[in-house]
Amino acid sequence: MALKSKDLLGLKDLTKEEIEYILRTAKTMKLILESKNKKTPHLQGKSVITLFYENSTRTRLSFELAAKYMSASAANISVAASSVAKGETLIDTGKTIDMMGADVIIIRHSMAGTPHLLARNVEASVINAGDGMNEHPTQALLDMFTVIEKKGSLAGLKVAIIGDIYHSRVVRSNILGMTKLGAEVCVAGPSTLIPRELDRVGVKVFNTVQEALIDADVVMGLRIQKERQKKGLFPSLREYYRFFGLDDKRLKLAKEDALVLHPGPVNRGVELSTAVVDGEKSLINEQVTNGVAVRMALLYLLTRRDNVEGVN
Repeated sequence: MALKSKDLLGLKDLTKEEIEYILRTAKTMKLILESKNKKTPHLQGKSVITLFYENSTRTRLSFELAAKYMSASAANISVAASSVAKGETLIDTGKTIDMMGADVIIIRHSMAGTPHLLARNVEASVINAGDGMNEHPTQALLDMFTVIEKKGSLAGLKVAIIGDIYHSRVVRSNILGMTKLGAEVCVAGPSTLIPRELDRVGVKVFNTVQEALIDADVVMGLRIQKERQKKGLFPSLREYYRFFGLDDKRLKLAKEDALVLHPGPVNRGVELSTAVVDGEKSLINEQVTNGVAVRMALLYLLTRRDNVEGVN
């Protein structure tokens, strides 16, 4: 088994078999994380660069730790203090990093398609850590890994995603990945935050959170950004919680063994109640741990070019 591309740009580009291959590799990497040493020499001599044009704590740190646990050297480029701030183009920045011998460039950018542009212009492997409203593939992979770890498979599961669907790159990647693995995905949220095209990709849209939660195997809350309220897309955070917040009472509509996910950071009392965040159904902390394992797997697969078809 080998990946078809030197890059991970989105789950749209991956087959079901490739997704399963990545997740199997992540399972092995998690065993390393749980070991006493926590380290493997698999990426010794490799270099990993994080290039984030948007703020990030969890994703960037997760990638940096993944690289270090694999014995790679990891460096973060502070865009505000780099040549980018002086007007250097993305392609020029990428080529500069490339010529310094980087093996992997991990990029986050506010503009959709930016990782694809970078990948076409560098020899290094490029990993999309979030591009605008397009995709966030590594978040979806860790979400799927977390569910499969508990349920054994995604096939036949009902996954209810609640919140700002329209602006969420996490949702787009999860829909692409989870449906490829056989899950039934439905969504609910304020009508102003639901895109129109979801019906075309087989995603059910519900008007109320209660309808979406009925018999759900997995419930995912999404972070609500305060700037959406300022734009008038919903009345207030209090009103949002009243109609779409996940609390213990609403969660009873889901299956008894339902799992609760959230990509983080969580706004307690807005998307999820504190009782739900800290409850026995919550896998939010496990998602963080699994994120490191999944990113270790990706770094391993993409830097070992014998795992990539047509790349030597």
